[in-house]
Formats: sequence, structure tokens, C-alpha cells
Amino acid sequence: MNIKSMKLYSHIDRVYNELAELGKSGDVPLTAAEISEFDQLHYHGTEAVDNAIQMIGIGKSTRVLEIGSGFGGPARYIAHNTGARITALELQPNQNQMASELTERCGLSTNLTHVCSDILTHDWQQQQFDVIVSWLAIYHIPERKRLLALSRDLLPSGGVFYTEDLFSRQRFSNEERAELASGLYASHLPDLETYQSEFKQAGFSLERVDDMSDDWTDFTTERLNDYRANRARHVRVHGEPTYLAMEEFYELVSRHFCSGKLGGIILLARKP
Repeated sequence: MNIKSMKLYSHIDRVYNELAELGKSGDVPLTAAEISEFDQLHYHGTEAVDNAIQMIGIGKSTRVLEIGSGFGGPARYIAHNTGARITALELQPNQNQMASELTERCGLSTNLTHVCSDILTHDWQQQQFDVIVSWLAIYHIPERKRLLALSRDLLPSGGVFYTEDLFSRQRFSNEERAELASGLYASHLPDLETYQSEFKQAGFSLERVDDMSDDWTDFTTERLNDYRANRARHVRVHGEPTYLAMEEFYELVSRHFCSGKLGGIILLARKP
């Protein structure tokens, strides 16, 4: 399965379309605030990032690694609002390139380094971070045991792993799993108990576990309805193919949350 089967990760020129709509084409300088409406690929946008900053206690001296940084929205927001030094790791070259360009245009390249690589194979050369964060990305990674072992090695004693992620509330049918594997590139969707036990077995202590399933069900449903209500605007800005691709993606996510089978979690774990 190719990660580009997930339509959120295709048609990424929609970001440039939004910049053109703002009158910010080319290399016109940007601010993290003015692009935050469309560079966040998770739920609740910068509100969710603010929540993480406060929950973790990210400050100017914090060394942060983001796994699956996408367009770079959360990393830029953290860098701009806290002054923390961030390494944003993204697997997909085109997203990483776009993120790097946007970060440079926002004047944040001193604080924020973009790296295009796979967390499971990247050579960190004994680099360490105080905090690892991830928004809706680690469910893409099938090797959870290996991921958490590597992450634990990247953190000092007292270091934090914060993730917003997906899990399975009820058993999926084979057809549903196939659709999620393609449409969401879902490679690891354990149940909630298993999700927590995997972190514990990796040597983390769990400090906070919030079941966000009901909240994210409401969010994804409202997102779909709002997108459809503004179809004319989106077709004008992005064209019909991009509109239809994003509508299909939003519908798929909303449907699986509404089924009661797909769940969402915020988890904060600490290395003793």
C-alpha cells in the first residue's frame, strides 16, 4: 500500500492555492499565524497544538522532535510561539520540501529543521530530544514496538512522548480494514488497552490518556458538512478534482468515527 492512497496527502498544491487566495504567491514572506488555517493536518488545528504546549510545558530551551510533520504546521507554530528548537521529521519528500519552503518564508529556519527520513531507519548520531510529539501520524507505522524503543532511546530520563493518534474501539471487518489501510494508510490500530500496554512495555510511564473519540467524531462530521457547504468556494480555489478528493477523504473519516469503531486518543508518556 502506498501512503499517497490517502487523499489528504495527495493534491498538496492546495496549500499554494490557499496562499494565492491570500495574495501570498511566490516567495512573499509569511507568518505562521496567517497560514495556520490550512497547514495543520490534524484535528482542532492550533488549539490542539496549544493544548500540547501547555500539557508538556514546552519552552524556549526545549528540544522537540515531531514525527510525521506533514506540511510543518505544528512545528512552525511551536517554534514561533515558544522559541523551542524543533526537528520536524517527514517521510514524504514533496511534503517535506513544501514544509521547508514555508518555514523559510516564515523566517523560522533558525529554530526549525526539516528532515526527510523514516523514523525507523534514520541515523540520529546520538542526538537526543526532551520531547517527542506527533499528531495523527504514528498509526501509519506498523512496527510499534520498534518505534517506541527508538523513541525511548532518543529521550533522556524524564523525557516526554506526546501523541494524538487513532485506535480501534470495536473490531473492524476485513472490508473496513482494507478501506482504512488504503484511505487512511492505517497500519496499526490496536484497541485502547493494547495501545497503552505497548507504551508501558516499552518502558514508559503513562501520565495522561484522554479518549477523544466522541470529540473527534463531532469534529470530523462538522468538517465534512462545512466542506460540502462551501463547495463553490473550494472548487473555485482548488478545482473540481481536488475538491472531490478531499470530500471523499473527509467522508471516509467521518463515517468510520460515526460507526463507533474508529477512536481517537491523546497520550502523554514519560521515560522514567
